[in-house]
Parts: sequence; C-alpha cells; structure tokens
Amino acid sequence: MSARPILGAVLDRIPADRPYDRTRPLSVGELTLAPPGPTEVLVRMEAAGVCHSDLSVVDGNRVRPVPMLLGHEAAGRVLEVGSQVGDLRAGQRLVMTFLPRCDECRGCATEGRTPCERGSASNAEGHLLAGGSRLYRGSEPVRHHLGVSAFATHAVVDRRSVVPVADDVPADLASLLGCAVLTGGGAVLNAGRPGPGDDVAVVGLGGVGMAALLTALALGHGRVVGVDVSKEKLRTASELGADAVLTPEQALEQGLRAAVVVEAAGSAPAFETAFALTAPGGRTVATGLPGARARASISPLLVTAEARTVIGSYLGSAVPHRDIPRYVGLWREGRLPLERLISHRLRLPEINSAMERLAEGSVLRQVVMFDDES
Repeated sequence: MSARPILGAVLDRIPADRPYDRTRPLSVGELTLAPPGPTEVLVRMEAAGVCHSDLSVVDGNRVRPVPMLLGHEAAGRVLEVGSQVGDLRAGQRLVMTFLPRCDECRGCATEGRTPCERGSASNAEGHLLAGGSRLYRGSEPVRHHLGVSAFATHAVVDRRSVVPVADDVPADLASLLGCAVLTGGGAVLNAGRPGPGDDVAVVGLGGVGMAALLTALALGHGRVVGVDVSKEKLRTASELGADAVLTPEQALEQGLRAAVVVEAAGSAPAFETAFALTAPGGRTVATGLPGARARASISPLLVTAEARTVIGSYLGSAVPHRDIPRYVGLWREGRLPLERLISHRLRLPEINSAMERLAEGSVLRQVVMFDDES
C-alpha cells in the first residue's frame, strides 16, 4: 500500500465570512492520503451529506484545528484494509459515523448514553482514533474532521468509525444514516423513548429534525408535530405525514404539549420553546448544537413540580453498529422514507454554495455525489 493523490475540500481559517459562495472558505484541491494503518480502512467516497456540524466549523461556532478537511456524514466503498481488519472486504459499502467508539472506556460502557472518551479526544485533535493524521497538503499535515473528512474522493478511517450496509441501500441514502438519521432518529428512539399513545414534537426541521420526525412517524405511537419558523419546512413536514405543523409562536399560543419534544435547531430560543412544549412527566431531548456561549432560561420549578426530564443526546445516544441496521430495516419496510430528506445533490466543487444554502436555512440535506471512478 502506498500514498495516493486525492481531491478534497480544506478549511484554512476560522471563522469564515459570508456569503460563502463568494468568499469560498473551502478550497478544493489535491492532497496526499497515506495508506491505512493496522486498524484502518481506505474508502472510495460515494456520497457525503452537508451538515450543520460542518457549517459550525466554518462559521466559528465549533472551533477546530486547521487546516482541516471537512465532512463527516458519508458512505463509500472499501478499497483496502489494514492488517488487523479481518471482517471487511474490498468493494463493501460502508456508512461512516462521526464518533468512533473504542468499546473500552467508561463512555462506551453506557450503551450510547455518553460519548466515547477516546473518540471525543481524537475528534477534538483532528486525528484518527489510532492517533495522528493521514492527510497531507505537500509536507503540511491536514486535520481530519470527526474521524472522517468526507469532502474528498477518498478517506482513511478507523474500522470503529464505519458500519457495513448491503448494496440495496443507495449510497446517498446510506450517507444520511451516519449522522442525520443516527442523531435525529436516536433522539427519539434512544433518548425520548415514546411509548404507545405518546405524542412527539420536533422543534427545528432541518436534516436532523426531519429525521427525528420521520422516525417518530415510523413508530406510530401518538401524534407527531413539526415546529419550525420556515413555512417551506413546515409544508414538507406536512407532506411527510406530520399530524400538525406549527410555528413556535403558534405552538405556544395553542398550548401544545407533548410527552417527548426533540430540539434539533441548535439555538437557545429553540431549546426554550422545546421545554415549554413538554408535557408534565415528559422528556425534552436536546440534540442541536448551539454556540458555546449560548444560554437558555427554563423554570427549575417546572422540572420538579411537573416531574420533567431534560436529556442531552449526542449522536442520538447511538451505538452505530446496533442502530444503523434498525434504520435500514425501517427503510426496507417503507416506513422510513430517507429519500425525502435530500433536498439537493451536488458535486464537490459546489461545496461553498452548499454551505451558503445551509447558512440561509433553506435546505434539508444536501448530498455531495462522487463519480464511481473518482
């Protein structure tokens, strides 16, 4: 195995100025990718979703070391495996997830409730789980984004960052399983855990929020309500089968209450709205990622007097190798129409325009598609 030239989108400065389609903070150019280490896999990228966690690096809400090759929600094909990877074969389709789990730390012992400690540390450093970077621009190391760096024709990832899926799952849909569906769906299944008759409300209907809404609909327990400021997103939620769609103001004015309320907008006002919409005895699930300085105000009295629970859910409190097959099963049964989450398909040179559309709040999930022989 030897190093190979690849094409990738690298961020060099934080924060970047808008509009991103003009300032072009992500530079698409040639890099060198080192071969996979013993516990790693070389992947040819097929599809990569554009997520708010990518935008949060570009706009400075999540400060990461740069230069960094962004992208963390993806699907691709195995090209090569390291010497200690014995359960994957060349040509197999993989879903890449943005938090590797070492299966040895205290975080991994919680069955997804808390993040992997080693995986979180390597992600913060911009390294792979085994340590260091495999990406170079000339002689300069380039950091990995959340163990994946998906905005590239190829990637080296740790075996513990991937889950194999069958070929009947299209690459663009498979890519969504690694973040949007794991995060939004898991906020419902793993954190909210609605029971028979429980209503579910979702505040914030981007890719993650819409995945939460679809998952709640797939369960079929109680009413499912979508809440957002965007009329277009409310219309989409209604078309997907939501029992009601409301702006935050309408939801509060009408006295909406639900047993499970998922906050997926990543803002303090959205969190406050989600808490206000939670019924006595209910669960407010926070899965969005606001800026580090964001602060929200809630009533401690209501937490006690109404026996409320506030739950933080990172990556949908997921164990990817356990949860991804469940979502695939729901999709095969026709109960989880993942294709409805995709609003745009694009090519890698269009990545800055995709970032601007995401910042405008006008899209659900945009997916970068790669040629078969990239």
